[in-house]
Amino acid sequence: MPSVVVTGVSSGIGWGTTKVLIQHGFHVFGSVRKSEDARRLQAEWGEAYTPLLFDVTDEQAVHEAAAIVSDRLQDEVLFGLVNNAGIAVPAPLRYQPIDDFRHQLEVNLIGPLIVTQAFVGLLGADERRSGKPGRIVNISSTGGKIAVPFLGAYHASKFGLEGFSTSLRRELLMHGIDVIVIGAGDVNTAIWDKAEQEDISPYQHTEYASALEPFRRFMLEKGRKGYSPERLGEIVLRALTTPHPPVRYGLTAVAHPLSNWILPRLLPARVFDALIARYLGWKRKTRS
Repeated sequence: MPSVVVTGVSSGIGWGTTKVLIQHGFHVFGSVRKSEDARRLQAEWGEAYTPLLFDVTDEQAVHEAAAIVSDRLQDEVLFGLVNNAGIAVPAPLRYQPIDDFRHQLEVNLIGPLIVTQAFVGLLGADERRSGKPGRIVNISSTGGKIAVPFLGAYHASKFGLEGFSTSLRRELLMHGIDVIVIGAGDVNTAIWDKAEQEDISPYQHTEYASALEPFRRFMLEKGRKGYSPERLGEIVLRALTTPHPPVRYGLTAVAHPLSNWILPRLLPARVFDALIARYLGWKRKTRS
């Protein structure tokens, strides 16, 4: 039974990916941060799932988890690593606390590096292991190519993940380990419930106050119309098993000028800026 490590499996894309992989005969080592989530998922998936308890920003805990996986695999190669764990920390960049911005990058960008360094030997960089080299799948976003207001920290992390993935793919050519990006669009997960509860009151006395709530409603509406987590899991399965996969899969579900994948990449940047300003009710000031 081939084994895959997936980070952040307690809900959302990680949960959907784990479900699909198990249905297709994989054993999944899935990371969670809470013991109760580990017990819940163990009961749901049984022996096909092994929980790993760590936060992706905790280097020591990640390496301890890698040692557990290594013991289970013995001298075999890990089939795949899916860097999925991530968060969104919204705020206008002008006013966002630096600690919040730093936390966004720690989880979404530095976390995948910590996890990759811990597990890459199991994927075949350690050539004492037997078997075909494994693959790394990094879960990015349409937000790794297109940026909108109030999600600057998130976009910085995902744009960074795209560059990180390209460099990593080329560095691992010598080991035969492929690195594939999935640019996920809107996925209907619990993240939107969290977004609905996000406290935007610190910014109510700023020039962005009138736009924040309409923007949040827009994001919630389109997010809840997105793909199911299992649909993303099917794309992850394809990325892990297709003989000659593309370096990046894009997947979007909602057609809207501010979230559509194609339109913003075809329009001149200034035109797209104007569309965003019009939607948010902003009048752009010009210098005389």
